[in-house]
Amino acid sequence: MSDTGLPARRSAIYLLDQIIGEGKLLPELIGAGVLDRLEPADRARAQRLATETLRGMERADRILQKHLQKYPPLTVRNALRVGTVELCAGEAAHGVVNSMVGIVSRHKRYGHLKGLVNAVLRKVADKGPEQWPALRTPRLPKWLRGPLVEAWGGETVLAMEAVQFAGAPLDLSCKADVDAVAQATGGTALPTGSVRLADAGQVSALPGYTAGDWWVQDAAAAMPARVLDAQPGEAVLDLCAAPGGKTLQLAASGADVTAVDISEGRMERVRQNLIRTALKAETLVSDAFDVTGQYDAILLDAPCSATGTIRRHPDLPFAKDGSEFGALIEMQARMIDHAVSLLKPGGRMVFCTCSLLPDEGEVQAEEALVRHPSLTVDRAALDRPGIDPGWITEEGGLRLRPDHWADRGGMDGFYLICLRKTG
Repeated sequence: MSDTGLPARRSAIYLLDQIIGEGKLLPELIGAGVLDRLEPADRARAQRLATETLRGMERADRILQKHLQKYPPLTVRNALRVGTVELCAGEAAHGVVNSMVGIVSRHKRYGHLKGLVNAVLRKVADKGPEQWPALRTPRLPKWLRGPLVEAWGGETVLAMEAVQFAGAPLDLSCKADVDAVAQATGGTALPTGSVRLADAGQVSALPGYTAGDWWVQDAAAAMPARVLDAQPGEAVLDLCAAPGGKTLQLAASGADVTAVDISEGRMERVRQNLIRTALKAETLVSDAFDVTGQYDAILLDAPCSATGTIRRHPDLPFAKDGSEFGALIEMQARMIDHAVSLLKPGGRMVFCTCSLLPDEGEVQAEEALVRHPSLTVDRAALDRPGIDPGWITEEGGLRLRPDHWADRGGMDGFYLICLRKTG
């Protein structure tokens, strides 16, 4: 990592500019190679600074507004935000202030604002660290918070926000012995069968990574494949498979798995993980609606708002505005209908979304049951280790929320339901 921290800080500011100003998501920016020129340590630091600033944005802005008569241009404002978050986390003032002044001074359009940056951050360094913990837990943006409060109530949303502000531990799904992986990595075995690490460090350096003993997958995201419970020799279809965690789970069961995703780039990541873990699955780059055949079991992880993943992806509320909800909900219904046509009589399907919105979960399931009289809810499929009966919904689905297991670090928001085709 560079001694000055300049490359990482400059890159963190650029990431924030792209997320807040251009509506781009952090994973797509990373995938596009915007950090590829950095040293690995600087690359990790840039991502950490960007995500910590996104999580603490409201607090940073509340501290900064005391020292600003008007908001400066976005790039300068983001430099102040990153600097404020670092200062309030205890970083040395001279290093943070000098770096941010240097970054802004070199900007072609905003170099004249270096004096402002210097003056404001020195004031933040003086009072900010003691002000920071007294501020409220950052709230979600109104476009998302409103629907969530309507669905789950204000107290529940406050609990979700607390978990999301704290960040997310790293969860692993294991190819074989969960206890052995937990012991080797220094993690803790969770009731549902995942392993959780509070401070993982560099993932590829963890014991068992090269051997393919495990893969990174949030504990909630691992539940749909566990509920589907694929059996050896079954023909299983994994629709919308990338990034591939569920594909690996299904392949580890011994089933004959076909993984489908529309993106060649994302499917390549699935193939790489299959190679690393020495698991086998057929991979097909295709639109889900073009898939044909008949399958014993189908896992449909439908495209959705991804509002359940904010504790790991704090960029999402700033890059999105909710305008795509309607189109996504319509696509989910169409995907369910198509998946039903691919299911053998007597077969089962798990429909799931990483969303906290009932319209992308509970409501979709209820409407699918009305459209398809041949479908019944397999409530017994939810009889799995670690599932709290309180998470089971009225229609027989499973509602997972970030505030579940709050004392353990929470989990992603997910909805899933197992449906059987009777004829």
